[in-house]
Amino acid sequence: MTETKRDVLEKLAECYAEVSDAYTSETGSPYYCGDEPNYLEEYGTSLPDDLPVIPKAVGEILRSARGQTNLLDVLDTSKNGHKISETLAWIIANQNTFALAWTLGVWRVEETGEIVKLEAEK
Repeated sequence: MTETKRDVLEKLAECYAEVSDAYTSETGSPYYCGDEPNYLEEYGTSLPDDLPVIPKAVGEILRSARGQTNLLDVLDTSKNGHKISETLAWIIANQNTFALAWTLGVWRVEETGEIVKLEAEK
């Protein structure tokens, strides 16, 4: 699921508008919402709105390193590696953002706005 809390809230607002329109319609027929989704449940399981935003290349490093090493090793390699690339320099300069993406296992790609969510470890 890649819905953020705001996405769920927008769906709820749209549903509310439909209900409001139904009650004020000329037909006067009541609106039945028995098959509507449970928005509180959806909201609870949705992603936070303020996802970390990282460049695509940084996300690729995060994705490949996450199953093979730990966060401290990645940050240490970024800081003390033999060759500092632009991507590693970004990690050094944005350690908190990188660590948050690592911890959550989800982030927004800077270049495209796409939400990337790592699969749960099996």
